[in-house]
Amino acid sequence: MKKSNTSNSTIPQSAAISAQQPAKAGSGFAYSRAYFENLVDSALHHAKKLGATDASAHASEGCGLSVSVRKGELENVERNRDKSLGITVHVGQRRGSASTSDFSLAAIEQTVQAAFDIARFTAEDPFAALPDEADIAQPKEQRSDLELFFPWAVNSEQAAELALQTEAAALKVDRRITNSEGAGVSAQQSHFFSAHTHGFRGGYASSRHSVSVSPIAGKGDDMQRDYWYSSERDAAQLASPEAIGRYAAERALSRLKARKIATTECPVLFESPLAAGLLGSFVQAISGGALYRKSTFLLDSLGKQIWPKHIDILEDPFVKRGKGSSPFDDEGVRVKARSVVEAGKVQGYFLGSYSARKLGMKTTGNAGGSHNLTLSSRLTRPGDDLDAMLQKMGTGLLVTELMGSGVNYVTGDYSRGASGFWVENGRIAFPVHEITIAGNMKAMLKGILAVGADTYAYGSKTVGSILINKMKVAGS
Repeated sequence: MKKSNTSNSTIPQSAAISAQQPAKAGSGFAYSRAYFENLVDSALHHAKKLGATDASAHASEGCGLSVSVRKGELENVERNRDKSLGITVHVGQRRGSASTSDFSLAAIEQTVQAAFDIARFTAEDPFAALPDEADIAQPKEQRSDLELFFPWAVNSEQAAELALQTEAAALKVDRRITNSEGAGVSAQQSHFFSAHTHGFRGGYASSRHSVSVSPIAGKGDDMQRDYWYSSERDAAQLASPEAIGRYAAERALSRLKARKIATTECPVLFESPLAAGLLGSFVQAISGGALYRKSTFLLDSLGKQIWPKHIDILEDPFVKRGKGSSPFDDEGVRVKARSVVEAGKVQGYFLGSYSARKLGMKTTGNAGGSHNLTLSSRLTRPGDDLDAMLQKMGTGLLVTELMGSGVNYVTGDYSRGASGFWVENGRIAFPVHEITIAGNMKAMLKGILAVGADTYAYGSKTVGSILINKMKVAGS
């Protein structure tokens, strides 16, 4: 296969990194994209000069502000600013990587040399090559309308005031809200530029902002904590401090006088934010690394009925302002909207170039993980809110909090500490705690009876509450 060298060999390295262009005013960044392009081109140029067969480089910068308060007092103010240049060098079928936070010419050359030396003495791996040129997202294909970057010009005083308002809103809901684990505001943003010698060039800026609070209800042995938050790319879309504080307090209050229940087997309804975790476990189980290592309970699941026939899962990298949106994957491979599960059958895995080659398949544009995923049921009706889902369950357990990471991805065995509410005849009877729910992921996925219309976007996954026909609940 013919390889194209995209590094600008006509630009002297010293010139490429000395002419730093200032970042755009108001962006909050110290470095411009043009400067990052020069850094990357210089690194690629030096790699080819050393004799590399292929190379890729990535320059990035991140910055932000995090403020926390507790009980009406400022607790912590933290500013972060990070930068990095990473280089991966291929020498035949050998590969080496190195990185630096020093953008000087000498540091870049030393970093490239280190990656080159690692590659020379690393064992050969025929699968560890750059993506095929035919899979690369060319500049004209890279979507620029995804609206991923919204800088938030908030200072520490303003962030502290916002956090204090959120905590105060929680504390004033009810006098039974007796304490607080604090509230926080975070404003984070980053940008990068990447290129490699198979023709890829691209990069973009992104942001993620949030407000959160964790109130405590009750006293003595009957103390319960809960939390809530709002996270958006655009701070203007964050929920109000009053709404966040009030809902967090209501969640904590609802857990007062929690009790244990006897060990039983019953239907389990996962609240929508937790239901996203079930979707995440599925993604991990059909991702390339787990598949080629044969360390997954969903080995060889392509085309098989893993979910009930009423379940569909869609992936869409192009959702505007989506947490999982991107014009290309981490290797510069083009991405596309697709059906991952249709009528319960697995239509595709999550593969990067390396895992695809190991499996004898094609990359799915998922180097770096999944994009925006939406799980839906063909049985869901517009009125299927949480109350309707409780009615569908009848008697069983509503889970609102999970503890621990008890999923064995080799066997599919699932066991998590949990708390929530016992439900009788479709109505919440009382809160429960100190229980464990257990099952096997294969049976849990096939046992999904319904998905609520109470959809919630948890990171890059959107799903409503999920009702599973039965699980073991270990109590007193």
